[in-house]
Amino acid sequence: MSNEALDPSQAIAERLRFEREARKWSLAELAEHSGVSKAMISKIERGESSPTMTVLGRLCGAFGLTISTFLTHAEGRVERLSRAADQIRWTDAGTGCVRTLISPTAGGPIELVMVELPAGAKVRFPQSLYSVFRQSIWVLEGELTLEEGDDVYELGVGDCFDLGPPTNCSFANASKQPCRYMVAASRRAS
Repeated sequence: MSNEALDPSQAIAERLRFEREARKWSLAELAEHSGVSKAMISKIERGESSPTMTVLGRLCGAFGLTISTFLTHAEGRVERLSRAADQIRWTDAGTGCVRTLISPTAGGPIELVMVELPAGAKVRFPQSLYSVFRQSIWVLEGELTLEEGDDVYELGVGDCFDLGPPTNCSFANASKQPCRYMVAASRRAS
C-alpha cells in the first residue's frame, strides 16, 4: 500500500457492521450510543457514504476504539514495523483533514498519529472518544486552537498539550497556513 490518501469506504463499511454486530447492537442502539443518525449509519454500512472525521470519531467513541485502531482493523493490518510508504492515511472528505497512522499497530500500548489540518478546518470529537484513551497533542507546524470542553488553548509550533478528563474536544486551524500535529494516545488506567 502506498501512503497516498485513501478512501477505504468498503473496509470501513464492513468493519462498522462487524463492530456493531459483535456487540449485538441494532442500528438504533448504535445511533443511541454514538449520536449518529440511524440513516447515516445505514448509508455508511452500505458503502453509500464515507463518514466525516467527526462522525467516525463518534462511532469509534461508542465502540471504545481510537479512530486509528478502527481503521487498522478495517484494513486488516497488524505489524511491528511501519514503513513510511505503507502507513495508513485517511482523508476526511468534509474538511480535507488527513490522519496518518505512524505507529506500526493501532491498539498497542501507544498510538502515534500525524494529523494535517488544512487552513480554516475544524474537527469535533465527542467525550466518548476520550473515555478510554489519554492523548497528548504536539504541534509540529502552524497554529492549532484546541477546545477542551469550555476551555480554549492556542497552541503553536513545539507546544505539547495533555488532554484532561474526558470531554468534548475540537481542533481548529483558524490560520491561512496548514497545521500539522502529532497525537500520542494510550489506554487510560482502569
